[in-house]
This record gives sequence, structure tokens and C-alpha cells, in this order.
Amino acid sequence: MPCVETKIVINGDSKPIFEIIKNMEAYPSFMHDLVSVEILERGENTTVSHWVSNVDGRKIVWTERDTFYPEEMRITYCQTEGDLKKMEGEWRLVPVSEGTEVSLLVDFEFGIPMIAGLLNPILKKKVRENSENMLTAVKAQIEK
Repeated sequence: MPCVETKIVINGDSKPIFEIIKNMEAYPSFMHDLVSVEILERGENTTVSHWVSNVDGRKIVWTERDTFYPEEMRITYCQTEGDLKKMEGEWRLVPVSEGTEVSLLVDFEFGIPMIAGLLNPILKKKVRENSENMLTAVKAQIEK
């Protein structure tokens, strides 16, 4: 199962960065690959969100459960249904001398074992690019 972790240092305090990351329904306004993010359920420290993305002209759709840990500056997510067999991971924010290091972990499985060897390297590259774009977009929101 491919796993991708990307990191970026953002010149800013972790609390406002956490609020931007937590506000997932706003992502399509500053992340060009996302068509929509809709919050289906909202709990005290959880949401269930429905995502539609456009990756290289291919529509990818999924629903995920997000759990927020504001005291730890961490958000976990896990696909509950969607186009991939598995997609889960977490956002972590850690204070560093230059600001806040933000990391995004994505663990995924395409779900077709016979062609996984061929597709996983391609998907891993696309997930890394998408993750880097997400981190850069969050950075731009804080440092603009």
C-alpha cells in the first residue's frame, strides 16, 4: 500500500493554520484540483465530508470521516466510501523556529491487485503532487 508524507514550513502560528486546514469546505476556493467539499455531518470534534476532485481530467469522489485534535494540532481522516479501496492519513502541525511545520500523510490503496504494481507508482506521484499543492495553498493563505 503506497504511503506519501509531505511537509512544508509555514511562517505563522499553528492555531490559524489549523483553522484553515480544519475548514475543509473552503478548500475548493484555493485548491484548483478540488471541485467541491461538502460537510455531511458535524460533531463536536468530527465531520463527515464528501469530496469531488479533478485529477488530470479524471473525477475522483469519496466520503471521509475527519477527527480533529486541536490540543495536539492534528487531524486524522479515513475514507468511508469512494473510488479508492483505502485512503486515510493525517495532518500534523508542529511549532519550529521558522514558524510551523505542517505535514500531510496519505496512505492509500487503489484496490485492483493485478495492476497495482503498474498503477501504484503513478498514483503515488500524483498523490505527492496533490499533497504538495495542498500544503503550498495553505501556506499561501497564511503568508499572503
